[in-house]
Order: sequence, then C-alpha cells, then structure tokens
Amino acid sequence: MAPQRRGAPRAHEAGAGAPERRRHGRKPAAGNKGGWTPKQLRRKWLSAAAVLGACAGLAGLLLWDHQQGEEGVTEVLAGRDEVLPGRFFTVPCSEDYDSHRRFEGCSPRKCGRGVSDVVISREEAQRIRSIAEKGLALGGSDGGASILDLHSGALSVGKHFVNLYRYFGDQIQNIFSEEDFQLYRDVRRRVQLAIAEAFGISASALHLTKPTFFSRINSTGAQTAHDEYWHAHVDKVTYGSFDYTSLLYLSDYLADFGGGRFVFMEDGANRTVEPRAGRVSFFTSGSENLHRVEKVRWGTRYAITIAFSCNPDHGISDPAFGQDA
Repeated sequence: MAPQRRGAPRAHEAGAGAPERRRHGRKPAAGNKGGWTPKQLRRKWLSAAAVLGACAGLAGLLLWDHQQGEEGVTEVLAGRDEVLPGRFFTVPCSEDYDSHRRFEGCSPRKCGRGVSDVVISREEAQRIRSIAEKGLALGGSDGGASILDLHSGALSVGKHFVNLYRYFGDQIQNIFSEEDFQLYRDVRRRVQLAIAEAFGISASALHLTKPTFFSRINSTGAQTAHDEYWHAHVDKVTYGSFDYTSLLYLSDYLADFGGGRFVFMEDGANRTVEPRAGRVSFFTSGSENLHRVEKVRWGTRYAITIAFSCNPDHGISDPAFGQDA
C-alpha cells in the first residue's frame, strides 16, 4: 500500500474538499469528471499501483507453488552433503514382472530403491570418470546427452552413433589402458554385490545386461530424441531385460552442475537423489520405480548406468581391452 501522508483527506471528505479548493482559484484537471485534484489523483494511482503490485506478487507466488506442485519434489532421499553407508526403501512391486519369465531367487519379489556412498570411493569415481572423458572426447552429441558404451562400442558423434572400436581401430589402445578396463570391471562387480545384498539374492543370479553405458549431460538443447533424457519412464518397459537398475554418479550436484537430480515419481510425493561422485543409486526396474532426470541447467553431469537381468539369455560380457567389435 502507498504510505499515508499527514493531513491527507479521508475518503468521505473528498467531495467537500474539492469545492473548497475551487474557491481558492484551482480548477480540476481536464477530463477529471470527479473533480479530483492532481494530488488526489496521484494518491489514487499510487494506491492502485500498490494493489496491482500485490496482485502480481500473489500471482507469482501461486505460479511458483503450481510449478513446485508439478515438480512434486517433497522429499530428498539422498542429499549431496550426506555420506550414506546405506539407505534402503521398500516399495510394493508392480505387475510388470508377471509378463516376463521369472527366475526363482532373483526375479523381484521384494521391490525398492537404495543408495550407498561406500561401495565406490570418490577417488575411484574420479578415475572412472576419466575413462568417460577420454572416450567422449572422441565424439559427443550435438545435443545435451552423449553416450559411451564400452560393451557394444556405441559412441555419440553429432546426431548419430558410431562403433568406437571400428571407427577408431588401433587408436583405441592409445586412448584407453588395460588398467581402465580393469577398474571398470571391478566397479561393476562391486555394484552387483551391493544390489544382491540389498535385495537378498545371489550375486551370481544377476547377469549384466544391455545397455550399460556412460552418460555425459550438459545444458545444450536437444537435437534428436536421444537427447531428451528428462521424460518419465519405466526401465522394465523400455528395456524388457532390466530387472535391477543402478547408477554410479561421477560428478557432484551443485558443484559440477545444476539441475540433473534423479527423481522417483509418485502421486504427490516425488523423491529425489542428488548426485554425488561415488554415490551408487539402485532400484528394481518396474513401474514401482517410475522415474526421470531433471534437465541439467548448467555444467556437466557424468554417470554410469549399470543394469542387471535375472535371465542369463540377456547377459552380456564385460568389455576387454583391445576387443574387436
């Protein structure tokens, strides 16, 4: 509201005050049918402006609340400043697994999601991130999301994918080392053991499956459908072979990038995992864990998606240094 000036006429006195001013020789402004003086008009405009400003502020607040409601973020499951030895949440299993062959002692009967910061160290995360950086330096998407798959050799280049091993041939041995591939295999095994322990199944019953890959995401606009990583999806629907999904984060939320949080979507109670280098997030792959990734607003987000199947027919081998395509 506009500040009150001392001696300002009250609303019910305004009509009496105007004739008194006219007796002193002042005339109402042209077009002023109510006979208000410039001073009174100024007060009216200031008061109206204050009301409009308040309305605009309220509208902005309502819009912000609406946007927050659309995001639905009501709980952070794992904050970037936390160091979690292990945090697990059980959720009811969906029916997605019923349309697939079941494997006793492996196919999900207990569904949920977990997070751990002690499976992989931050130093190891930095070392494995360097593998992604070396590989993606050979190409990279024109859009915001680039992929490097050491198993199949798939590498984003422009708007397409090339086979890393065929395209670069013997040069690969000058880019990667046997130590790189050994670290990759070791990290994958430890993630597998952590998932098996959390869900009470045998690690040997889990089979690495495709696609398992590095991702690099920045704020560049999408150029193809492959760049639109932010849409909500179910892994078991997208990839029928997936039974358990994991992500190993290789960079830090709010330090290396903004946005890019992982969001489990639930009715009115979406929950987020904030990436932290070395953090492993894992979950059963059905509709009980519908999820998406927020758009990266700035910086660069690195992660590895590592997926497992209970069906040995869907298993893939670890990548080997110097392998042929």
